[in-house]
Amino acid sequence: MSDVYSLTVITGFLSTMLILATPLLLAALGETISQNSGVVNLGVNGIMLLSAFFAFYVVLMTESLFLGILAAIATGLAMGLIMSLVSITLKAEQGVSGIGLNMFGLGLSSLLFKVLVGTVKTVGGMPKIALPLLSKIPLLGPVFFEHHLFVYFAFAMVPLLWWILERTTWGLTIKSVGQNPAAADSRGINVNLVRYICVTSGAVMAGLAGASLSIATLNLFQDNLTAGQGFIAVALVYFGGWSPVGVMWGALLFSAANSVQLWMQVLGVPVPASLANMLPYLLTVITLTFSGRRNRKPGALNKPFFRGEA
Repeated sequence: MSDVYSLTVITGFLSTMLILATPLLLAALGETISQNSGVVNLGVNGIMLLSAFFAFYVVLMTESLFLGILAAIATGLAMGLIMSLVSITLKAEQGVSGIGLNMFGLGLSSLLFKVLVGTVKTVGGMPKIALPLLSKIPLLGPVFFEHHLFVYFAFAMVPLLWWILERTTWGLTIKSVGQNPAAADSRGINVNLVRYICVTSGAVMAGLAGASLSIATLNLFQDNLTAGQGFIAVALVYFGGWSPVGVMWGALLFSAANSVQLWMQVLGVPVPASLANMLPYLLTVITLTFSGRRNRKPGALNKPFFRGEA
């Protein structure tokens, strides 16, 4: 049992936590942008799945990680435009639109996988990058500064998006559209255009989240690869109070619980595997129950905008 407290296990746990947090954080940050503009995209999981497949398939065929990332971005962009068209232009109910998009991504990714690949295969995947000097720091270096590119990108986006939302005119515009679109419209802001940009950029982030799973973390694709992580990402936006920093802490909390259950199985801790697997999701439900009451959501969240209505 002393192995549980060994330095190797602790550093392994922390490193695993950051890796597991990356797809959640990327998807949740994208959803944060979308929801701050007033649009809930419940199709995040489907976007992640389809983007993960195309990123994996392109890398499998071309052996180019760059082209795989571009494929994930293009897929996310296309799915985001579909969501925007249905929810913003056609003003369909956002929850139903998102669920439909999720089912589309789940079904199409499964179909394409069976037709084009057929069986589970692996790709070389994205190599780890040791940051100069920082990776040499004792204890901290291997934990925080020896990861693949998606990890660095995800955590770098946290302060960037916080600065955009809190310190720029564009961020104020996004929040005004999400809080009171009629007032924003009266000041000459194109509400639908702002929402289109936010939803599609959020979908691109979800696409990158999917790619981080299939070509950087797992280096493979299989049916339902995300295991519902897209829905967890949506929940993290509520947990984080629609703030990139809060979302990051939520992603780390969930991934820490996930890392615990993985290491419990590795170390042979006598806990039923089904119970250990349930731990991260149980923690998510508990934290959302308490955090949802204290967080104030955007006033126009999940409400279509009809010009001329107060």
